[in-house]
Amino acid sequence: MTKVAMIVSDHAEPFGMGVLAEVWAEPHHPGDDSPVFDFVVCTPVPGVVSGASGFDFVIRHGLEAAADADLVAVAAKRDYRAEDPRVSEALRAAHERGATIMASCTAAFQLGHAGLLDGRRCTTHWRYGDELADRFPLAEVDTDVLYVDDDRIVTGAGSAAGIDANLHLMRQWFGARVAATAARRIVVPPHRDGGQAQFVRTPMAAVEAETLSPVLDWAEEHLAEPLTVAVLARRAHLSERTFARRFRDETGTTPWQWLLGRRVALAEELLETTELSVEHVAGRVGFGNAATLRHHFSAVRGTSPQAYRRSFSRVESA
Repeated sequence: MTKVAMIVSDHAEPFGMGVLAEVWAEPHHPGDDSPVFDFVVCTPVPGVVSGASGFDFVIRHGLEAAADADLVAVAAKRDYRAEDPRVSEALRAAHERGATIMASCTAAFQLGHAGLLDGRRCTTHWRYGDELADRFPLAEVDTDVLYVDDDRIVTGAGSAAGIDANLHLMRQWFGARVAATAARRIVVPPHRDGGQAQFVRTPMAAVEAETLSPVLDWAEEHLAEPLTVAVLARRAHLSERTFARRFRDETGTTPWQWLLGRRVALAEELLETTELSVEHVAGRVGFGNAATLRHHFSAVRGTSPQAYRRSFSRVESA
């Protein structure tokens, strides 16, 4: 029987604990031949462990319970910057003997403290990606994905992406049918399209352009038109070369990148709030055709326009 040990520390986040229990602690159901796992919860000092959401947990097992586990999963906690050396030692020992280590959201920091992210690709919640990369510069942090599996170190993005990471591992170990059965029980898709980029709400910052603000305002109102540097430069009464230089000086980016960001942002709004076809959305935002929209949208958001609409549409079905 596969053994799964979940390590819980003070200030534990209950949702992450629940994700692990939901995937790995389910008992046998009649008519379901899916595997049942030996699931144990442990902590450095057994007893009452404080929770992060106003209620505590009683954990009866110490870290020795993880000594023979096939999967050792670290639950996220609120004070993620603080290392627990006892947990670090247990994680290193588990990985050295061949166990798989898993952490989602802020729990990735504990793996970093243990040295298990050095030289490996990993992820965490997009809000903490820069901090994880700064704190552990030998780690290759990628916050554009829902999960990463690198040499038996599995890291998941924030919150519900922990489900994706666990289902990935179940699919890898026991096959697609078992993972799909677990997903159906949890009432989630067995595999989600795209990565974290589609969930990151990054409103376009106001550009304090000293002399080009009128041109930028005009361009935002005419995104459907073919806006070249030549067109914008004429509008600003400048040569193309002078316009391009001043544009970068005042906005910190190029005209092409600025237009791309505005067009993708408008495409997002139209996909969320209208039933326009992808072809019509492409025309409204200035990409011309659906293929061009799909190319740029996928590069920025890590998913297709159609998948984005399925996830985020605010249009009520008739």
